[in-house]
Amino acid sequence: MDNDFLKMLRERRSVRSFKSEQISDDELNAVLEAGTYAPTGMNYQDPWIVAVQNPDLVQRLSRMNAAVMNTDSDPYYGAPTIVLVFASRPEKWPNGMADGSLVLGNMMNAAHAIGLGSCWINREREMFDTDEGRELLRQFGLPDSLMGVGALALGYPAAPARPARPRKDNYYRVVR
Repeated sequence: MDNDFLKMLRERRSVRSFKSEQISDDELNAVLEAGTYAPTGMNYQDPWIVAVQNPDLVQRLSRMNAAVMNTDSDPYYGAPTIVLVFASRPEKWPNGMADGSLVLGNMMNAAHAIGLGSCWINREREMFDTDEGRELLRQFGLPDSLMGVGALALGYPAAPARPARPRKDNYYRVVR
């Protein structure tokens, strides 16, 4: 079975090199809206999405993320937009991490569908568990009790995507 959507899913790849040009507001809004349509447990809509395009704040987030890895490289690969996803901690809502992950997945697929590149970035939980991270949450107008789920580096790809690696044998099972 094949259709355009399934083909798109097979072709989407993580992008780790971005042009410096900022994406358009229409493109950003399309990606963000796609995130809001991700399924969430009991339709609780727990995740919170914050798109950051301010260059100084992008650099600050890059520094914070790199510090978690004890490096000075840019974990966001020079992307001009960083999209952060937060959710309630498990003691408040046990599906927060799963719900936020689905939001990130929807946004990655939407980005690819409109010609943008994205890459899921980890370590936001550690970043926003710090005093600096909790202060940023407050600046974003969010409760400082949220946890970071992940982020997207988002922008125009600087190079064409590589083809997909072959899928591993026996990746899935069908039990009847």
